[in-house]
Amino acid sequence: MTRQRVGYMKVRPNSGEERSRRLVPGVVRRSGAASRASRKPMIVAGGCLVAICAVAASVGLLAAEPPRVAGRSFTPEEETNITVYEAGNRGVVNINTKATVAAGFFMMEVPSEGAGSGIVLDREGHVLTNFHVIEGAREIQVVLHDGSAHEARVVGVDPATDTAVLRVDAAGKALEPLDFGTSHDLRVGQRVFAIGNPFGLERTLTTGIISSLNRSLPTKTGRTIKSIIQTDAAINPGNSGGPLLDSTGKIIGMTTAIASRTGQSSGIGFAIPAGTLLRIVPQLIRQGRVIRPDAGIARVYQSEAGLMVAAVVPDGPADQAGIHGFRVIRERRRQGPFVAEFERIDRSGADVIVAVAGEPVRTADDFLSAVESKNPGDRILITVLREGHRLDIPVLLGREN
Repeated sequence: MTRQRVGYMKVRPNSGEERSRRLVPGVVRRSGAASRASRKPMIVAGGCLVAICAVAASVGLLAAEPPRVAGRSFTPEEETNITVYEAGNRGVVNINTKATVAAGFFMMEVPSEGAGSGIVLDREGHVLTNFHVIEGAREIQVVLHDGSAHEARVVGVDPATDTAVLRVDAAGKALEPLDFGTSHDLRVGQRVFAIGNPFGLERTLTTGIISSLNRSLPTKTGRTIKSIIQTDAAINPGNSGGPLLDSTGKIIGMTTAIASRTGQSSGIGFAIPAGTLLRIVPQLIRQGRVIRPDAGIARVYQSEAGLMVAAVVPDGPADQAGIHGFRVIRERRRQGPFVAEFERIDRSGADVIVAVAGEPVRTADDFLSAVESKNPGDRILITVLREGHRLDIPVLLGREN
């Protein structure tokens, strides 16, 4: 066995005894005059060495344990991680739900439980989460950062954006609201932080970057959420509804989904941007639903040229502005002694929508997204093709029923 010299001290026995070298652990070997001076008290006979070692240990010369670290230093990146978590974790809640689902050959209802995350919006008890987290739930329980559990009620939902607002009755001090930031100036490569409850583990932090911007994400309603943030921060089941934060601890999005074949994080997660949430959440709190602007166009068909208007709402905004849809032509024909009435559709005079507010549109979802970026009562320009001519038609938006 090789002897290690660092961390040990040589001890010489009295000259009357057999001279041999012993190694006593705990003290670093010194050299020079200091080493010789330090050896003198240690020249003892046989059994006295134990006593000397005991005394040395009592005054700290022989360290029985590694010395305690007065303070730990962190890299700037670690300091940012710690700061964001300590500032934001108390504003993230755990959401547990109970529901019944049909299962088995006879489609009998059986209990089902789910879990997700939520964001404290204010000290009045409003909590933001995903609609799919609480969809169909009979009971909703919110667990705050102090471990207290509270029954929650649904204030408002918007399935088209997978957004829901709950409310709990809790003491103000237990509610730690998070602040919203902006999402219009985000950059790919920007560092982000996700806090949530994956697998029921309360308030877990994961970090990553913004991998892409302006993604589109379909919802169960058939609508598509625009301007979605893509991140490689780990998002697992239970993270849904938690915040995506920037390095200042501000909300830039709400985690909502992952792209995975296994159901676990594969480095592709999605978040609803803060801009969308700031437009929707106040409406959900005030009126329980989102009242969207309405252009009064009932049905369109997608074509190579654009969106062909099939029908407009009678006396609606588009009808009043003069946008043309299909014409229904009624004809009467005599068949023997009888007169029969027929209807045919004339598509030749239908307008084809090619842009809204100067932005090209190719699909019905493009059109709806452009309209819903405005407010009821706003006036927008809808550009159409009519008989080979391009026309800009101003439309005063109404309110969706």
